[in-house]
Amino acid sequence: MRLPALCLSLLAAWSSISAAPRPNIVVMLVDDMGVMDTSLPFLTDAEGKPRRYPLNEWYRTPNMERLAAKGVRFNNFCAMSVCSPTRISIMTGQNAARHRTTNWINPDNNNAGPQGPADWNWNGIKPGDVTLPGVLQANGYRTIHVGKGHFAPRAFEAADPSKIGFDINVAGGSIGAPGSYYGKQNFDRPAKANAKVKRGSHAVPGLEKYHGQDIFLTEALTIEAKAHVSDAVKEKKPFFLYFAQYAVHAPFDSDPRFAPHYASSGRSPQAQAFATLIEGMDKSLGDLLDHLDALGIAENTLVFFLGDNGSDAPLGHEHEVACAAPLRGKKGSHYEGGMRVPFIAAWAKADAGNEHQKRLPIAPNAVQSQQAAVYDLFPTILGLTDISTPAQHTLDGQKLDTLLTARPDTQREEKFLMHYPHAPHRTDYFTTFRDGEWKVIYHYFPGKASGGSHYQLYHLKTDPFEQNDLAQTHPAELKRLMQGLIAGLEAQNAVYPVEKSTQTPVKPKLP
Repeated sequence: MRLPALCLSLLAAWSSISAAPRPNIVVMLVDDMGVMDTSLPFLTDAEGKPRRYPLNEWYRTPNMERLAAKGVRFNNFCAMSVCSPTRISIMTGQNAARHRTTNWINPDNNNAGPQGPADWNWNGIKPGDVTLPGVLQANGYRTIHVGKGHFAPRAFEAADPSKIGFDINVAGGSIGAPGSYYGKQNFDRPAKANAKVKRGSHAVPGLEKYHGQDIFLTEALTIEAKAHVSDAVKEKKPFFLYFAQYAVHAPFDSDPRFAPHYASSGRSPQAQAFATLIEGMDKSLGDLLDHLDALGIAENTLVFFLGDNGSDAPLGHEHEVACAAPLRGKKGSHYEGGMRVPFIAAWAKADAGNEHQKRLPIAPNAVQSQQAAVYDLFPTILGLTDISTPAQHTLDGQKLDTLLTARPDTQREEKFLMHYPHAPHRTDYFTTFRDGEWKVIYHYFPGKASGGSHYQLYHLKTDPFEQNDLAQTHPAELKRLMQGLIAGLEAQNAVYPVEKSTQTPVKPKLP
């Protein structure tokens, strides 16, 4: 019996897809890198074209430019304002308000803060939790972790990323920052008299082979990432590489490979060192892209590049237009400079005939201005790999598929909730909520940072740099945004700051 022509064509298409190697996934996460810490312009002008600002002239990131030419960059991509919440959101596909790791995780002491919630998730991820690497691992992927973990405190199992779904862990532990970037210092803090923190407590783990060598941490991690990718390819295993550079987190150790580029700039030694960390991170990206090409797997490898929170550049006041100029604020603050991060998605090599690229096309050299967030990676990656999210696992993320084509996704709500019920940091005890063009900030305990008010309200389309607080003049919009903020927190079963004397939760109030 002869099959109809349509059936034959469908069978041929299915055979082509099933015969193709499964796509490899790379997530390169840069610590403390904001959207302005790059020579690649993300912000756009009134016509939607990338606009260069002075900081784009200061930094040197040619490989980010190279990757962006292959794919799409997002200029409204949001992360949590500090690191551990973002990292766990990537792992789980959930907003921090839901998974409750709403602060960075101190490795040794519960850092809820003086009026922070006792029931926040200081423990972080736990073995057995649903995680992106765990789901991919269960479906045949080699899962590789290289770099910073910061998923759990030191005494807990999940401080080791191999306990949460990674087959391989290089350099991941409970620490949120390296003791040193220098191999000659064993990536540890130099010994100091009367030091409060013991030597070794912030040493990057698992890199003993580089101890005593004249090598920078960023380079050592790149060598390790390339080696483990090579191993996976040799064994014909599809891989998920989570490449989480410790750079550009403090300490701002100058990378000597790039220091001459900034020596005559007139900027402070810290600002120069930060710029070398940025350039070293960018070289790492380029080296990895070159390696994918050399292995012959670039056309079958999807690369996501992003930061974990706003900029920590040492360029000025934390609440002003300085560190992430023209955006206001920096890491840990309630302004856009604290939570807007670079995001680039691209196939490492374009191939119109590749079946996976046909299924998930990505616009080249494009800019996407629709809002998205870090927890959207989870469903996007599982969708591409034809893997279902475990039935009982709640997701806040949505697939990025349409946005990756640089078209708008009319089915997608442009909302982002960022909850930080802790202190001390650049801003204490706050929640922000973006809904379309509007953003509200709620301060649980008003103070200098909030001008003595619970509320700040900004219209980001006309005031993208948050200079004109409309809380007093637009009461209807303020109430609507606060209703959305409160509903979002309740829907995600969030935890709240507490009263000093009674430990009673302090919930946001409508104006």
